[in-house]
Formats: sequence, C-alpha cells, structure tokens
Amino acid sequence: MIQRSAWLPRALAFGVTTALVLAACGGTTPSTGVPAASGGGTSSAEPGQSTGATGVQKGGTVYLLSNADNWVDVDPARIYTGEDVAFFNGTIYRGLVSYVYSPDELEGTKLQGDLATDTGTASDGGKTWTFTLRDGITWETGDPLTCADVAYGFSRQYATDIMGGGPTYGIQFLDVPFNDDGTSKYPGPYKATPDEQALFDKAVVCDGNTVTFHLNQARGDFNYSTLWGAFPVPNLKDHPGVDIGEGYGITSPPVSSGPYKVESYTPGKGGTMVLVRNDKWNQDSDPVRPALPDKWEVDFGLAVDLIDQRLMNPSGNDETALQYSAVQPTNLSTVFKDADTPNPEFEGRAISGFDPYSRYWWVDVNKIKNEKIRTALGVALDREAVRTVLGGDFYGDYGDGALKPNLGQDYADTGYYTDMFGEEIPKTGNPELAKKMIQESGEPAPTITWNFADTPVGQQYFAVVQSSLAKAGITVKPGAIPPGDYYKVVFNPKNELTGEAGNTGWGPDWPNAYTVIAPLFTEVGGWDLSKVKDKAFEAKIKDAVATLDRNEQSTKWQALNKEAVQKGWIVPTFFGKTQTMVGTKIGTVTGPIYRWPGQGSLPYGVIGVKP
Repeated sequence: MIQRSAWLPRALAFGVTTALVLAACGGTTPSTGVPAASGGGTSSAEPGQSTGATGVQKGGTVYLLSNADNWVDVDPARIYTGEDVAFFNGTIYRGLVSYVYSPDELEGTKLQGDLATDTGTASDGGKTWTFTLRDGITWETGDPLTCADVAYGFSRQYATDIMGGGPTYGIQFLDVPFNDDGTSKYPGPYKATPDEQALFDKAVVCDGNTVTFHLNQARGDFNYSTLWGAFPVPNLKDHPGVDIGEGYGITSPPVSSGPYKVESYTPGKGGTMVLVRNDKWNQDSDPVRPALPDKWEVDFGLAVDLIDQRLMNPSGNDETALQYSAVQPTNLSTVFKDADTPNPEFEGRAISGFDPYSRYWWVDVNKIKNEKIRTALGVALDREAVRTVLGGDFYGDYGDGALKPNLGQDYADTGYYTDMFGEEIPKTGNPELAKKMIQESGEPAPTITWNFADTPVGQQYFAVVQSSLAKAGITVKPGAIPPGDYYKVVFNPKNELTGEAGNTGWGPDWPNAYTVIAPLFTEVGGWDLSKVKDKAFEAKIKDAVATLDRNEQSTKWQALNKEAVQKGWIVPTFFGKTQTMVGTKIGTVTGPIYRWPGQGSLPYGVIGVKP
C-alpha cells in the first residue's frame, strides 16, 4: 500500500520546450505495414528473456526524462495531453477500447477492445452503444473492476468544478438533459441529489458486465470518445473513500487497473514518479499491453539541454531512457541529416516527422473584443523569424488554421495567407495591412500581454513576437510562465499572469474535425482558451455533427475552421513536426522506437529494454 505521506498537494505541469501542444490522435508516420503488437505473445517470457527478433526483453527499468517539475495531472478525468494519456494508458489506466499499437498510420489509429471484449456495438441508428467487459479484470487491490466503475468514471466528467480543463465528451454526447444556460442538469457524483443522479443513470446503464450508453444524438464514432476522460475509477458506493474528488491521484494515490501501479510520486525538481508491477493485473484479461519493463521511473525537473546531452551520449541508466520533451533546436543538426532523417549514429533511436498538432495562439475575445484588432495580430506576425528560432524546417510548415492536412478530408486551405484579408500575408508578416486593420477598427493600436513558457527558446519566440508586432504599432509585453504552471495560469482569467493571448497547440482526439472545432471554440468543449461564446457557431457545429454524409460534413468543418480564423479567435502559426530521442537500449515489441499515430506519442505500452 502506498503511504499517503508521499503524496503532495496538487500542482499542474507540462514538459513544454518550444511549444505547448495538447491532446492528439493521428499522425503521419509513413506506412510500413508492421502488424499490431499484441500482449499475448510476450506474457510467458521470463525476466531477462528476449521476446523475439526485436531484441527487447521482459525486465529492466525504463527512465522517463522530463523537463516539467510534475505531471499536468494524474487524475484520469483530467489528463488531456496525447503524450500523458499514452503514458498512463500504457501503464496504470485502462479504457473500454485502445488504439492498436503500430507505427502504420492506418493500423495505428484503429480501435481494439481493451476492458471491453470488442470496440462496442451501436444500435438505434447510432444513438445507443453497448460494451461487454472482459472477465478477470481487477483493480490493484484485487477487487473486481465492474460496470459500475466504468459508469462512475464517465460521471466524474460532470463535476466540472473539480474536473475543469479535462475532456468533456461524456457531457456533450450522453443523453443527460441540459439547463437553459448550456450546463448539465447533472452536477456529477459528488453533489448530485438522488433525482439528479437518476438523470445520469438513465443515460449509462449497467446490466451485469454490460454497459449501455444512451446518446443525445447519433454518433458513429462514440467509441473513440471513450479514450478521453473516461478511464474507470473505483465507484464511491462500492469503494467508499477511495475517490476524494479534488486531489485524486495527487494528494491520494490513483488506483491502477493496468500492469503497473504507483509506488511513489514526489513532484518538483529532482522529484520522481516510480511505477512497479501490479501483481493483481491479469495478462489474460489484457490483450493490449505486454508489460515488458519491471519498473518505470519518471525523473522531473531536468533542463532540456541536459536531457539532450544525456541521450546523445547515453551511459548507465540513460541507455534505457526516453525523452519526455523534444530535441532542442541547437542539437537538431547533430542528431538529424534533415527534418525527416536521423544521422547514422542515431538511426533506430531518433524519430522525426509531422505530429498531429496545429500550433496557434489563443486570443481572449473578452479582453480583445474588436475582431479587426484580433486579426491584425496574426497579420503582423513574422512567422519566418519565429520558425527560425524554433528550429526551421524541423519545427514544421506554416499553418493556416486549427485543422491540419494530416487530419484527412476535413482539412482545406483557409486562404489565410492569400486572400482572406484582401492582401497576401507573406511569411514575414504584413505590418502595413495590420496597421490598416487597426485603423479600420476605430480603436488605437493595442498593448497586450502574450503568454509563453519561460524557457530559453520561449524567450526567443517572445522577442520575435514583440519586434514584429511593434512594426504595426502593437505593443507586446512579456507574459512568461514557468513551463509546469502554464495551463494552470492561462485557464484562470483572474490570475495576474494571464494575458490577452498566448502560445498553445492542439491535435484531434480522433480522426474527425469535431474533436478540434468543438473543444477549441465552445464553452463546453474543454479547451476554449479564447473564451468563445457564439451561439450561431455552436448551432453550425451541431448541424455538422448531425450530417451523416461524410463528404458534406467535411465541407462544413472546413467552413467552420475558416470562420474561426477569420474572426481572429486564434492566430494560426505552424503545422508541427517533432523530433525525439531515446537511449541505445530502448525498443518495442515490433522493432525500433516509433511515433504512435494513435496518440501522436511514443508507444509506451509496448516499449521494452534490450539486453
């Protein structure tokens, strides 16, 4: 049992370096035809025994080297970055379904049953979904994981006063009535009256080991949404006192359903999280995770340049280490030949390519109410200078909106750089056009505070922003925030550090633009840093969701993406690439390390140690 004294008060963090990027699904890893990894083929290996031609073995310790002082969050309802979801889902939390582990772009975004025996069955035209749980699933305590625990995990999303900032697809999709102001009539399991709880219990129904979800409208992709904010938690009725609400996973230990459990968590510089094997986990109930390492150790508060140096020349523990950040711009030419190819000495352990994320600025529409002023910010920006600071070609291509080309058919060029504002916007910006837009606004040139992660590269990014917007008469003040506190600050408009705009990023939670447009531009979406409240726009989103013809639906998503940019709700910047390194003795059950398209992350669930 974990001693509660090891758990410290909540503090949010994210290991950002050059950019702040969030949840992801999808990617552009070249198609290789590598089959999906299965846990069943390695479960019989003894410690130290190789699992096959790939050379990874069962046993050993994997070290995760992080720039952040702690996790953004450990609570399964609040984890909302693709990399974090991938790590915790590969180690301590299980969901109804999982993406298939594969580097192949198509195979790696397919679903497979995890806690459920399959990927779910839709009925009633897609308004009802049913999942059957596998036999033999337990918590780390040895207690069975039940349908009631699955339902309870969904219900926690509704406690928005506690789970704010986490995914809210359950609130959006389940057939639980809303108040006139758009909030749910169900306040979550902690405060609900019996009548209010009954509203949720009609939408999520348990019958033995079968859970049925009733939706407020047809959704052919509801099973994908269960990957976010819906990991089961021991329910209050059968496990009183386990879920403490605020602080679960931080001031009290999280309860594991996966192959590992948390032995200790000490946030802060020099702090660690240690995961050890969960002896109550049953491989026969888990077809997803081979659980190769004996132990995981997350090392917090490391300088990003130090992480690079340790992995460029690894020895000792660093030979089995992973980089929970990105290769820094100053080291890219050493590790890579070009933006896609590692140098020979790093082949097989350095990866580069498009990630799922679109980078952009959020712009608080309550603080900058004039649309002309908002759009002038992006028109004036010298993106070429910014990209040079961030790593040049390695960083990515110039972005024109929230949707990215590797999303597929939902993407279309918005015309941002060509004709959206009547003149071309070159890579270096168009300060004269920005001046004209400010003049047309009827307001003086603004003074804004721009938020960014306080790293050396972040400071360089700010310097470019300040100088290029100054050419249009816009004064920009620094809004530097410690990397680990960035989202804690910018999600709180009352925090004195929160400015008018700031740097961020987003990737689709699954291959549909709904998972970008709704989270970024609606109040219930979960990531509306721009504070958009536009009823007409929300109505268009509902119309797009209800459009069953996929081609017609794509056209509507493209139009909504363009509208959001045209109104200055965001400033598009880049379609990102990411470069990552691992130690010389790290591999996967199918071969070298790869970027997993499912979460745009490392494939934590199938990583192992080489002899």
